[in-house]
Amino acid sequence: MSSSWYVAINGKQEGPISTEHILNNLQNGVYTLNTYVWKQGFANWKEISQCPELSSSNYSTLPRLPQNVVDQIDYEIFGSEMQFVEIELDPHESVVAEAGAMMYMSDFINMATVFGDGSEQPGSGLLDRMLGAGKRLITGEGLFSTIFTYTGAGKGKVAFAAPYPGKIIPLDLKDFSGKLVCQKDAFLCAAKGVAIGIEFQKKIGTALFGGEGFIMQKLEGDGKIFVHAGGTIIQKDLQAGEKLRIDTGCLVAMTKDINYDIEFVGGVKSALFGGEGFFFATITGPGHVWLQSLPFSRLAGRIHKAAPQNNAGFSAKGEGSVLGELGNLFQR
Repeated sequence: MSSSWYVAINGKQEGPISTEHILNNLQNGVYTLNTYVWKQGFANWKEISQCPELSSSNYSTLPRLPQNVVDQIDYEIFGSEMQFVEIELDPHESVVAEAGAMMYMSDFINMATVFGDGSEQPGSGLLDRMLGAGKRLITGEGLFSTIFTYTGAGKGKVAFAAPYPGKIIPLDLKDFSGKLVCQKDAFLCAAKGVAIGIEFQKKIGTALFGGEGFIMQKLEGDGKIFVHAGGTIIQKDLQAGEKLRIDTGCLVAMTKDINYDIEFVGGVKSALFGGEGFFFATITGPGHVWLQSLPFSRLAGRIHKAAPQNNAGFSAKGEGSVLGELGNLFQR
């Protein structure tokens, strides 16, 4: 059953290795079904799940997340630029969301504020709840989450609105080995049981100059999550070793095998006058990454720049005035 395989993991290539070695590492959790592999005859790198000789006969024996931990929910996304997501709940199903994200909800939905993210199992002690809340505080979120549970018969609905113009991305964690890493304020809502944790950047340069700081958000579980980002969202699927350079604020989310680093722009003139800053992010495959065209920090910066910089109230000139600041001379 031996064969010469190459494996892409953590941005590096390993091999040649045998089929038995891959299967053993699958069982031990070193590799996942989303790990990229290649062998002679492949046109491109493939995920292990796409290789029948690696996954089909052994799929059922791979470690699984506990069942019935995460609620299964149906949903529909409305709108174009200012979107909201409507989630349909069966009796006793629940969804967890950031405080203040709720738009509307039907009758017989109970709303409960919990300490942390609500992912702790029944019987969890105070320490577990404090750890969950502490993780949220470190990532810039509030100490409390809100859980919406439908207690009626039939179907109940609850909707959550995006906080600023952009798109809502529905993602299923079980399609990405149960884990995604995202920017700190990207999480909108999720099926109850999804754990919201912290992901530390291992390199000091990435931590100091990465735009998202030392800590990013980690979403774990096997349920559906909803992530919000600004402008237009694009998904990039990177092959092993494939590199993409992006503005540090444009990263929304990435799979766990993506290698994230920071590079200096280069010339001092480009850094000072190019408008792109001194650093940009480099992401290296294999894996999937989601990018946004309008980071909220960029939007806020433009609003602040256009706002009146004194207390004299709004300017009388229109923003499209040909005279611009020169027109103010005739108003004094």
